[in-house]
Amino acid sequence: MSPELAGLLAGLALVDSTSFGTLLVPVWLLLAPGRVRVGRVLVYLGSVAGFYLVLGLALLAGAAVLGGPARRAATSSPGFVAAVVVGVALVALGLWMEPLTAAGKRRRAARRGGRASGPERLLRWRDRVVADDASPRALAGLAVAAGAVEAVSMVPYLGAIAALTASGSVPLVRVAALAVYCFVMVAPALVLLLARVALHGLVAGLLGRVDRWLTRTAGELTATVVFLLGAYLAAYGVDGLGWADVL
Repeated sequence: MSPELAGLLAGLALVDSTSFGTLLVPVWLLLAPGRVRVGRVLVYLGSVAGFYLVLGLALLAGAAVLGGPARRAATSSPGFVAAVVVGVALVALGLWMEPLTAAGKRRRAARRGGRASGPERLLRWRDRVVADDASPRALAGLAVAAGAVEAVSMVPYLGAIAALTASGSVPLVRVAALAVYCFVMVAPALVLLLARVALHGLVAGLLGRVDRWLTRTAGELTATVVFLLGAYLAAYGVDGLGWADVL
């Protein structure tokens, strides 16, 4: 594996390490009242990393089987048109999820009516996470559920799978790289766990600030990822069709 690819994968993994499932939920576990229950945090993080490892292996296997036909389809005229259509739809979805203007935000609030907002839904998740009666099986299930919800919008993770597929590395190297990637995804949470155990309440303020920021911006971050993915797909299709020269 080249140093360039290793650096790219490390950067993408660090971006993925700041998601709802890989950082916010562990922060909730660390902020739970009473003594830090290290085992609960490790069960959760292990389940998250394991979920993404299994998902990545499945995607790598699928890419190995369908890589040729998929590449030919993606570089054909119908494939470029599909990229434009899907890209525009994702851009519209991202703007619908998180409008750019104040008027759009007011319309979104009116549309939601009495339904719970994103932060309110996250607070309900937090109540489930910090409950004293949450068993290891429940935490593992929560980790898989969080990973499944996020998987579609985790563009860096999908980009890492694409980079590994295109690298031409032998399967063993790709599997090892994917395992390291999944470890890096949960590494910041592990560092916070070590700090919480070693420094006790001294890091509670930092954890609280991280919690408030991620809870407040979770919806915005998801909408931004969807918007950027749509913009990338649309630009890819436009360039492939030669419309960029016309525009």
